[in-house]
Amino acid sequence: MHRMYGNGIQPFPFLFLPQNPMRLLAFLSLLALVLHEAGTASLPGERKREEQSPTEGDTYPFLHMGNYALNLEDYSEVIDLSSYEEPADYGDQISEAKVDRVTLPTRTSSSQSIMAPKISSSNLTMTGPTTSDLLNSQSSHGLPTCLVCVCLGSSVYCDDADLENIPPLPRMTTYLYARFNHISHIQAGDFKGLTKLKRIDLSSNSISSIHNDAFCLLPALQDLILPENQLAALPVLPSGIEFLDVRLNRLQSSGIQPEAFVALEKLQFLYLADNLLDSIPGPLPLSLRSLHLQNNMIKTMERDTFCDTREHRHEHRRQLEDIRLDGNPINLSLFPEAYFCLPRLPVGRFT
Repeated sequence: MHRMYGNGIQPFPFLFLPQNPMRLLAFLSLLALVLHEAGTASLPGERKREEQSPTEGDTYPFLHMGNYALNLEDYSEVIDLSSYEEPADYGDQISEAKVDRVTLPTRTSSSQSIMAPKISSSNLTMTGPTTSDLLNSQSSHGLPTCLVCVCLGSSVYCDDADLENIPPLPRMTTYLYARFNHISHIQAGDFKGLTKLKRIDLSSNSISSIHNDAFCLLPALQDLILPENQLAALPVLPSGIEFLDVRLNRLQSSGIQPEAFVALEKLQFLYLADNLLDSIPGPLPLSLRSLHLQNNMIKTMERDTFCDTREHRHEHRRQLEDIRLDGNPINLSLFPEAYFCLPRLPVGRFT
C-alpha cells in the first residue's frame, strides 16, 4: 500500500498490527518491556548530570572528592600535585634536620586545617655558664679560662674579652695576651705558680697599680708589655726580664725604685716614652741595647748616666746604639762628657 506525496508516489511502510488478539497482547507486552529498559539505561546519565549541576539557591557549587564534599572556602586545603617537581639535589649545601618525632596530619572533617609537623623542644633548650661563672670556677687545668679565652697550645689569648681582672690561667701557660680589656689592678697572686710564663702583654687596659710581688715569682718571664695604661709606679721586676715596655702611662721618676734596672742583667729593650719622667733612670745594665725616653719632662742628666767617668773605655756601652730623648726640654749639648762611651749620640735637641 502506498501514500501519495506531492506529485509523486513515495513508498511508506505502515505498521501492520496482528489481527489475532493473543498476538496483539504479546506484542504490546514486548513493546512495554523494551521501552522500560530504554528508560532505565538513561537514568545514570541523568543522575550524574543532576549531581554536577548546582542546586537552585546555592551560592557556590560543590566540589566532590571521594567521600569529602568541599566548597570553595575549603579549597585552600587541597594540595595540587599536578605541578610538583622533584627538588634539586644540592648535596652538602642542605643541612639535614633531625627531629625526635614527626606527627603526620590526619583529616577528621572538612573544616579541619592541615597541621604542621610538631618538633619536640626537648633538644632545643640550651643553658650555659656565664663569663663570670666560668672564671670563678677554675679547674686544675684552667679549663674555664679556655672557654672564655682562646687557648692554643701554651698561649692564652684574652684580647677584648671585657675582663676586669687577670683570669685564672692554666699551669702550662707560656704566653698571655689580655689586651684591650678593663683590668685596673694586678694582685699578688694573679700569676702564682706560672713558672713557665715568658710573656705578659696587658696593653690598652686601665691598670693603675701592680702589687710588688706580682712578678717576683716568675723565673721564666722575659717580656713584660704594659703600654697604654695608667701606671704611676713600677713594681719589683724579675731578674730574667729582657723586654720592658711601659709607654703611654703616667709613670713618674719617683715611681721607679733606686737601682731598679741595674740588677736586670738580661734587659735589652727599655721603652719608657710618653710618661711623666723628669730624669733618666739609672744606673742602667750593660746589657741594654735600646732606651726610649722621648716625650717626657727630662731637663737634665748626670755625667755618669751612660758612662763610668772613672774608666774612659768605649767598650762599656758598645751595645747601646739606640737612645731616644727627643720631645724633652733637655739640651743634650750641655752634657758632652756623658756620651764618650756610646757608639752613637742620643737622638734629641742639641741647641
